[in-house]
Amino acid sequence: MNAAPPSAKGRLRLSKRHFNALDFSRLLAAVAVLFWHYQHFFVPPVEYGFHVRRSAVVPLYHALAWLYDYGHTAVQYFWAVSGFVFAHVYLADTQGRGRFWLARVARLWPLHLLTLMLVAVLQAAYAGLNGTDFIYHQNNLKHFLLSLPLMQYWGWQDNQSFNGPSWSLSTEMLAYAVFWLTLPALRRAPLALGLPIAAGFVWAVFAKLPDRDVMACIGYFFGGVAVYGMALRGWLRPATLLPLGALLVAGAFWAWNGWQSRDMVILAGTFAALCLTLALDLADRHDRFAIGKQLGDASYGIYLWHFPLQLMLVLLIDETVGTRRIASQPAFLVFFLGLAILAGFASHRWFERPAQRWVFRMAKRLRDHHPAHA
Repeated sequence: MNAAPPSAKGRLRLSKRHFNALDFSRLLAAVAVLFWHYQHFFVPPVEYGFHVRRSAVVPLYHALAWLYDYGHTAVQYFWAVSGFVFAHVYLADTQGRGRFWLARVARLWPLHLLTLMLVAVLQAAYAGLNGTDFIYHQNNLKHFLLSLPLMQYWGWQDNQSFNGPSWSLSTEMLAYAVFWLTLPALRRAPLALGLPIAAGFVWAVFAKLPDRDVMACIGYFFGGVAVYGMALRGWLRPATLLPLGALLVAGAFWAWNGWQSRDMVILAGTFAALCLTLALDLADRHDRFAIGKQLGDASYGIYLWHFPLQLMLVLLIDETVGTRRIASQPAFLVFFLGLAILAGFASHRWFERPAQRWVFRMAKRLRDHHPAHA
């Protein structure tokens, strides 16, 4: 008797339920962004264009130079991991498209709105004391209204504004939209469709077309979708992922030494990190690293809380200590990192999850009071 053919769900979802190493890597990526933004402590009250010589002021620069100089590239890694995870969650879920946007609103908007309002208040206080804003200067009504629905980096902006790091969430909303629109077709051919979409948008980045950050976000996101498609076909196993990751690392060095192409280095480095982390996950068949999921839950809070915390600390230092050179001390670096990480965990447990449940409850009440007409 012939075996039954695999179900659609079986063809579109890997057997592993949680990718714990990928979740944990998101926490590490969030911390990497903190190192890049640590230089903000040394920007005095000036308008645009102030350059911080990081090697002269940040603590432990020579030991941590890569993080201080390139921590911002973790944003591209966030996008690629998001594409992989979204493919894992939604490709096999035939009902997922209907609740997709509610899930996104519940997960992202409450903390985004809270930190947006907080930064608006803190920037007003900073401007009142110093006559200019801190780091991000487009803190006006236009950019506030754009920020409310996470549209502040869709091409209408003059520059980053308010809680500046949220610009990457804004671009990711457009990646979500493309994913949602193409999801029915992706279910039929995740790799055959995901890879050309990724390649097309990445090409737009290399061609330096307008709105490169949006193009990059969509390209990296669908690169993650394409990697999931390759894994579904059985092409990506630890035995192939490790040499592939090493090859991509070598390609990143070659791109820099031969062409000095930052875009190629970031592209190769991002997917090298994704392949190597995925190899760890697929090798962990018994979920021995399950704690990685709990640790990764803090990444969103770390990412959105670190700038408001930094602004609060700058206001406190300016009014009490009088010099920001205190931020050159290793102990202060440890304090800031610990504070941001603690805020991420506290935020997830006591604000993000309750807010998420509240949004779902409100949506259910609305559906119950206004049922769809037959």
